[in-house]
Amino acid sequence: MTLWLNAGIIFTLLAIVVILAKWGNVKCIGVTPVRLFTFIAILFTSGLDVGLIMFPLTEFGGYENITANPEYAFTNPIAIEFGYWGFLIWGFYFLTCFYFCVVEPKVKFFEIPLVKFINNVVIIGTCAFTAFLLLSNLPWYLPAIGDGESIIPTFYFIVFAAICFAVYSSTDIKYVRLLSISTTWLFIALIGFMWAGAFLGSDSQIAAFTHNLELIGSYFGNIEHFVLPLNDYHEFYLFWWFAWSIMIGQFTSRFVGGLRTYQVLGAMLIFPSIPIAVWFSVIYQYHEAGIPTTGLKNFAMAFVGIVFVINSLDSLIRLYTDNLNLTVKRFGKLKYIAMNVAMLSLLTLLFKLEFLQIQWVGALVIGLFFSCAFFMLYRKPKTVRNIDSSPKDNEIDFTKIDSGP
Repeated sequence: MTLWLNAGIIFTLLAIVVILAKWGNVKCIGVTPVRLFTFIAILFTSGLDVGLIMFPLTEFGGYENITANPEYAFTNPIAIEFGYWGFLIWGFYFLTCFYFCVVEPKVKFFEIPLVKFINNVVIIGTCAFTAFLLLSNLPWYLPAIGDGESIIPTFYFIVFAAICFAVYSSTDIKYVRLLSISTTWLFIALIGFMWAGAFLGSDSQIAAFTHNLELIGSYFGNIEHFVLPLNDYHEFYLFWWFAWSIMIGQFTSRFVGGLRTYQVLGAMLIFPSIPIAVWFSVIYQYHEAGIPTTGLKNFAMAFVGIVFVINSLDSLIRLYTDNLNLTVKRFGKLKYIAMNVAMLSLLTLLFKLEFLQIQWVGALVIGLFFSCAFFMLYRKPKTVRNIDSSPKDNEIDFTKIDSGP
């Protein structure tokens, strides 16, 4: 699996270089273009989940224990955390976003029946894994409910409610912008709230926060260490990013609003990384200073994390229902909601039984990457060479997102 993952990463990086060399100045326009802030909000909230909010507090200790994990000795824990969540790995999303915005409409690889089936298996499987991840971590996120270890009926209800909310919001495209922008501002508010709890009252509050940001800078000085997996845990993260990449690329490609290719890459690498770096700099202080997060802080983080999950599920549900024609228009809203809620709830339980693993999904996505490249080289080389723009029917009209389901 490691060799397969390494091959996928190297292929992805080389593909990005090829895209920039051939199509770096192409204007990218999706079928439902939006303004830059909305695009970044959709990308950020759809491309991340509850793990961003809560995982770091459980991971900093492991990253700083270089006796048990000597592979982390080259830098500090907060730079390691940033390397698992920020900057370079957002290039996975860029590759698929560009492909589905500019190349796929001409190549149509994902319209091949078998490929279409595998693609939707990936989307549905990752959708269920997102819900499972929330379910499995709720005892830690909300220790005031239950014993802090067991999954109790309340947690099943929370996950079920999140699935229901996401399925309902996926019934109309207009909810995308509202949900994404609202979640973005909610996350900014959470950062402010947690910053006050970590730094206010300290004589060196700004200095401590700035120091944490400076520690993240070590990531860029050691970026080569993050290209290939450091260990099994990093490998798990990278497979996870691959699993998400193909569907987040499909989803976000719809909303690109006229940026040049190199600008899309810059936007996807830089803009999401800024709030991630700020967030990690804040919560790292809780770890370093031993500040407890019990009570309102834990609840606030869990709430924002659940909203992130709803965003992610919303985007994934839209994808597979469109791809499989399981739409509101075809079934009606009530049947659409019942069908999707039942399916996702069942698959979430299958992940809980360890019947499925996200690494398998990530490996399957890497296989799709290689298959697509082979298909283009041997079946569509002339078509690919002649691509010089997004589809002609795609026009910059920022009102489309309000025009219907």
